[in-house]
Amino acid sequence: MPSFDIACEANAVEVKNAIEQVNKEVSNRFDFKGSDARIEQKEHELTVFADDEFKLGQVRDVMNAKFAKRGVDLRFLVIDKPEKIGGDKMKQKVTVKNGVESELAKRIVKMVKDAKLKVTTAIQGDVVRVTGAKRDTLQEAIALVRAGVTDVPLTFQNFRD
Repeated sequence: MPSFDIACEANAVEVKNAIEQVNKEVSNRFDFKGSDARIEQKEHELTVFADDEFKLGQVRDVMNAKFAKRGVDLRFLVIDKPEKIGGDKMKQKVTVKNGVESELAKRIVKMVKDAKLKVTTAIQGDVVRVTGAKRDTLQEAIALVRAGVTDVPLTFQNFRD
């Protein structure tokens, strides 16, 4: 039975490369000389550090530009509120989405079932598996999900024939 998985994950290598480029640019820029502006990465959590709120915004702008340049969709990022960490120093957590949230997975399953396509959908952890008898119905399911879910970047992977 042909099948594929619907997932929501950023390319980890491109994220890491973009973070390294941001840190390199920030360390070389004149307006950041003598400041402690940087981004640290731990798995799917990024922490942006800067001297004040303005510089924090500048680092975020550079980060967004580098992510866009490297082909990482900005909808993967969940940006928290900035926090003060002593003096004027600021930090901000940015989470990189990984996996389809259960609410979205249920919405995808309901959408496919309401379309009455001859496919079966199953939520397996943080991916949604779609199985069908024909490739054409699977391609219709992909088109349906692409049209119906625009708020989250989804990837269609693991296509088995």
